[in-house]
Amino acid sequence: MQAELFAAPKHDGDPSFDRSFGGIERIQLDPRSWVDYQREWVRGSQPLFEHIRDTRPWKQRTRKLFDKEMLEPRLTAPWSKAGGRPLDPPILEELRQALSQRYGVELDTVGFNYYRDGRDSVAWHRDHIRREIREPIVALLSLGEPRKLLMRPHGGGSSLPFTMGPGDLLVTGGLAQREWEHTIAKVARAGPRISLAFRHGLRLQAY
Repeated sequence: MQAELFAAPKHDGDPSFDRSFGGIERIQLDPRSWVDYQREWVRGSQPLFEHIRDTRPWKQRTRKLFDKEMLEPRLTAPWSKAGGRPLDPPILEELRQALSQRYGVELDTVGFNYYRDGRDSVAWHRDHIRREIREPIVALLSLGEPRKLLMRPHGGGSSLPFTMGPGDLLVTGGLAQREWEHTIAKVARAGPRISLAFRHGLRLQAY
């Protein structure tokens, strides 16, 4: 899929998104933490998935676990506005600006995460946002095959499942990134999926 397709005027079947956020639902995790959830916020997302899959400079990071360097079971490719390169394809910049405007912060980084199959996963964690940002906004866009994202109170407890299908949007706000954690668990079977995490105030070591 050529990038020019996404820069051209929209035709039937090209990716598009709900600029009005008309289908969004706010879910209170607790009195201080919430998520906004909208199914198929991006429509016609398969060409976008394929373009990102085929053009991003994917790498497999290592993590230290019990004093051993372990390969992270997914591929990643970060983007930062500070790097000076535009988001490609251009619809990603439209998404970034729309989310930034709605939530009143400039989401100036995007983490691209590629889950190739059910063996790829990410452990329970909170995003690495600078501590001075008390209530960070993180917007997650899912492309490709569905995977289940689980959220639970930090340190353990009952989890809430969110099925993230193609084009689905989940935004965490309030203290959700401070007092809750989330995971994509391994499963027996799953098709390829890409998650885009739009953030602000990301700590440098998170890259």
